Amino acid sequence: MASKPAPAPGSLGHNEAPRPIIVKKVTVVAARHHGGAWKVAYADFVTAMMAFFLLLWLLGATTEKQRKGLADYFTPTLVKTSQDGGGAGGLLGGSSLTDVDKYPHRAGQTGTKSLTIPRDATGGPKEGSGAIARMQARLEARLAERKDLRKLLNQVRMVETSEGIRIDLVDDADFAMFALGTTVLTPEARALIAALAESVMPEGGALTIRGHTDALPWRSGMGGNNWALSTGRAEATRQALLRSGIGEDRFKRIEGVADRELLVADDPHDPRNRRISILMGR
Repeated sequence: MASKPAPAPGSLGHNEAPRPIIVKKVTVVAARHHGGAWKVAYADFVTAMMAFFLLLWLLGATTEKQRKGLADYFTPTLVKTSQDGGGAGGLLGGSSLTDVDKYPHRAGQTGTKSLTIPRDATGGPKEGSGAIARMQARLEARLAERKDLRKLLNQVRMVETSEGIRIDLVDDADFAMFALGTTVLTPEARALIAALAESVMPEGGALTIRGHTDALPWRSGMGGNNWALSTGRAEATRQALLRSGIGEDRFKRIEGVADRELLVADDPHDPRNRRISILMGR
């Protein structure tokens, strides 16, 4: 009897169970990161600390004038604010023309801000240096000669603008530049303009004079209007400055804007809206 051939290598016998098929799945996992949010936060912290220490260094290594220049550089709207405002960036040292005044129709308005020049620790001018300080000193010296005119300093505001130095001569409840509804200067206003002319005369720059009125309406039949009144008052001021020694060639133009540029916008009838602005160009 013939013998059965041996099964080939790797083959199964009749009585052997099939071998299981093993599939080996290899998963390659990239190295996990340790998080990055803290790195961003740390970088922000280091940047902030660097800026803080730089600020401390600047405060300790610069003068008051240099610090003011840096502040003005990083505040590009400062000039515009000063130009449109009542002097908060100038001689009033943070106060405004619309601060509490002696206007009797407003409750609580019981005082008038005086015109002063804040000084720094060294005793030198902090605000209003240069031409403003010189003009202010001349004006104070001239008005101090007469006791009845000293109070008129409260009516003068000087502020630096992008176009030059603006000088505002402002009415209030106790002072008026012109007789009501006319272009006739009051005696006090003529004396004030004469003193102002002596203050402005040594300085250079063309002069632009702008008249402002309040919004009080004209009585019917008067035949006038605030446009003509503001222009006429600007011209009357120019003539008074001319008589006081300001050369004819110093005047650039006169303007009248009626009540379109109110100083006290929430009260168009406030007397402080009546004013003369003199812009001394650079």
